[in-house]
Amino acid sequence: MTTPKIALIIGSTRDARWADEPANWLLTQAKKRSDIEVELVDLRDFDLPLFNEAASNLWVPSQDPKAVAWQEKIAEFDGYVWLTAEYNHTMPAAMKNALDQAYNEWVKKPVTAFGYGSMGAVRSVEHLRQIAVELQMVPVRSALHLGGADFFAAHPMGAGKGIEAVEENLLPSASGMFDDLVWWAHATMSARAEDQAKAA
Repeated sequence: MTTPKIALIIGSTRDARWADEPANWLLTQAKKRSDIEVELVDLRDFDLPLFNEAASNLWVPSQDPKAVAWQEKIAEFDGYVWLTAEYNHTMPAAMKNALDQAYNEWVKKPVTAFGYGSMGAVRSVEHLRQIAVELQMVPVRSALHLGGADFFAAHPMGAGKGIEAVEENLLPSASGMFDDLVWWAHATMSARAEDQAKAA
């Protein structure tokens, strides 16, 4: 059985982001598993313009080389975990733009999220699920949320103790999230392979 390749995507690009600490913590947890291969993907590395194509690449090939490079990267993976904060009750604009800059590459692949913030970025994660449906992705039930007292214990603007101080509260949800993602990654990989065989 092929091991699913999963992208852990950092969805914030601002200079003052805190995303790196939770991203690296989750990457460490993922690397302890033998049933997935995980790569950290940082939106900062792609310098995506605001979406300005004639249409989604579902209908028209993208022209901007930066958008094409992003699409090529995303196409490498069998599933996705977005690391997201919550900006004004939704996801960072850079994250929404990155979702819009591809289409074909997302189709029939599972997605989940690690949301962090005072409310655990729950509204950002819910908006991701809605967008994922339109992109023909498979949003899985389980996600990971760092919020409330745990967030303020870990974050530098609170007690600044770091995620390790609260990880006992996160590990069960992290495990469940990865379990769901792996199951759906295998299911969709099999189904996509069957579709490709029928089309050949």
